[in-house]
Amino acid sequence: MSLNRSEKEAVIKEVTDLAAKAQTLVMAEYRGITVADMTKLRNAARSHGVALSVLKNTLARRAVSGSSFEVAGDQMTGPLIYGFSEDAVAAAKVVADFAKTNDKLVIRGGVFGGKALDPNGVKELASIPSKEVLLAQLCGLLMSPISRTAVVLGALAAKKGEGEPAAAA
Repeated sequence: MSLNRSEKEAVIKEVTDLAAKAQTLVMAEYRGITVADMTKLRNAARSHGVALSVLKNTLARRAVSGSSFEVAGDQMTGPLIYGFSEDAVAAAKVVADFAKTNDKLVIRGGVFGGKALDPNGVKELASIPSKEVLLAQLCGLLMSPISRTAVVLGALAAKKGEGEPAAAA
């Protein structure tokens, strides 16, 4: 279905707004995926805050021109689904996880931090833990010395408590 000029401008504006807010762009070829599988992918993306769109490549190139995602212009060929996310790893995680279970979804590339990523780069980005997990790990590391000190002090107090009754007798 062909779009008229005003519809194309609306699509470009919408994608430009997505790109302005996003940190990551992931592109994947979806040739041969069933509608049911595509619906599962879209639901997973929506639950992780990823905006998935099937766009004409020329419209996508125009929408990202002038942004940090412009470096992916040469990768925008063929039937692609575009995933934009404000979280640095969410789009890569959703697409990579779905690609593990569905061999018809082929990761073509992406952009993070103004640098183009190849398919392996997208998979590496997907393997990074989420922000919440990293913060929990950091808190655990910060609490570790304190908890160890508390255990040692507790053991010393217990030892002194045992030694006093024996000395008094």
